[in-house]
Amino acid sequence: MEMHTAYTLLGAFVLDLVLGDPLRLFHPVRWMGMAISSMEPIFRRLQIPLVISGALFAGSLILGAWGITALLVNLAGIAHPVWRLILETILIYYCISPSSLRKAAMDVDDALISSGLTKARKKVSFIVGRETEHLSEQGVIRAAVETVAENLVDGVISPLFYAAIGGAPLAMAYRMVNTLDSMVGYRNDNYLQFGRISARMDDIANYIPARLSIPIIAFAAQLLSGSGNRAFQTAVHEGAHHASPNSGFSEAAFAGALAVKLNGPSTYHGRVVNKPYIGIAFGDVTRSDIRKACDLMLLCSFLWIIILAVISVSR
Repeated sequence: MEMHTAYTLLGAFVLDLVLGDPLRLFHPVRWMGMAISSMEPIFRRLQIPLVISGALFAGSLILGAWGITALLVNLAGIAHPVWRLILETILIYYCISPSSLRKAAMDVDDALISSGLTKARKKVSFIVGRETEHLSEQGVIRAAVETVAENLVDGVISPLFYAAIGGAPLAMAYRMVNTLDSMVGYRNDNYLQFGRISARMDDIANYIPARLSIPIIAFAAQLLSGSGNRAFQTAVHEGAHHASPNSGFSEAAFAGALAVKLNGPSTYHGRVVNKPYIGIAFGDVTRSDIRKACDLMLLCSFLWIIILAVISVSR
């Protein structure tokens, strides 16, 4: 079973490197989004407080994602152990996104080179929640680097962490938690109550992986540029300087690794949010930092896979 886990993790990572982002039509996360959209009005109509109906809504979808995946995996195992190995590998591959994350960030970089700031603003708007219409070039670059840093946890560290613990079913349950947060975990009038539990569950699910990312990023930074200690110290001292209880740690580690200033004021839905800077002692980002951030993210992903595979085999 331990070798099974190592094979699925390594296989999923290789598939991602070779195939990149899978076809949207067959992507389970797309189906998760459809399930969330169709189930939300049903649970909102329940004659109970929105916080409770939102909790039932989130719980049923998360358990459903775990249960359906577990059923499929077990059925594949009954047919043949190799079919189970193949299915789990494919499902875990669907849960991670290092290649698509790199492509999205490098699309911003390419737009800055070939098409100018307006096109780059459009490209970065696909991967961030802030308003991008009036971002400076530096603002566009910073948004791209922050996205790579933050989504290293959401798109690689966390899903693989849960896959190593509970296979594809737990990885899919995590993806549902993450998808719920991205769709209903907002602090606005519509979702403040209904989406509260979804947002909290995402915070809880990422709590340990976000902190585990610090030594991984520091080690990768040391290998790439000898900046491991700076990455680690910045994460420890400034990781909590973020509205999210988790995102700041990987962002701070990247800020230290690249010696750049991240975070800072941003505009959301017409309102300026004065977020504190992370990496306050460092300089401003430059275009080359997008590629450096992507290289750091990919090396972190590889190191994390190797660590989890070794632990799986050793236990």
